[in-house]
Amino acid sequence: MTDEREQRQQRERRQEPRREYRTEELAGKAGITVRTLRFYRERKLLPPPRREGRLAWYDDHHLARLRTIAALLERGHTLTGIAELADALDHGRDVADLLGVGGPTEEEPVRLTPEELAARFEGQVTTENLAAALDLGYLGTDGDEIVHISRRLLDVSAALVREGIPLAEVLAAATRVRAHADALADLFTTLVLRHTDETTLPRLRPLAAGVVAAELSLALDRRLRQRLDDGQSS
Repeated sequence: MTDEREQRQQRERRQEPRREYRTEELAGKAGITVRTLRFYRERKLLPPPRREGRLAWYDDHHLARLRTIAALLERGHTLTGIAELADALDHGRDVADLLGVGGPTEEEPVRLTPEELAARFEGQVTTENLAAALDLGYLGTDGDEIVHISRRLLDVSAALVREGIPLAEVLAAATRVRAHADALADLFTTLVLRHTDETTLPRLRPLAAGVVAAELSLALDRRLRQRLDDGQSS
């Protein structure tokens, strides 16, 4: 699997050099007034422009951020909330650090714009939830994009939220699941290395995943039967 950093470099080689815009031109491209653009700068919603004497030069990164601001405002986010989200993303982990370079993985990363992430978790992409996802290592940043480390985890999280479970509680549960998953991975790795060598780990990996899936399924069976029995006896 081609690593994330190499993919990004390939995209950058294919892209044309970023354009630069003067203040009036950027405002026109974004469909806002110069006054609004300057207001966003004062609120630190935009990173500083490149200065050339008294001239301010903006680029496509600023244009993408302005379009994100417009999309989030349409979804009911406040400017204060957008500023906090932007700050959290600007200080988030780079996706290359998050995924590692050339490390083994069976997970498919997903690239999202901030507005696409907000659309998946309608009304629940708060600063606190975003910080929790960044701390978990679920999210990384790559320029103007957000990268979720796993399509499967993203889809499951979104499905649980659609069922009415708050995203904050989904992320809190994910923290506990992570601790148990790390312990299971250590158990499996220790068992295999006690009797074989490291070259067998990738080949036997599906066996570990199968055992965990089966045991979780059986545990859920027990919980469901217990709930059913408790309901009949009450």
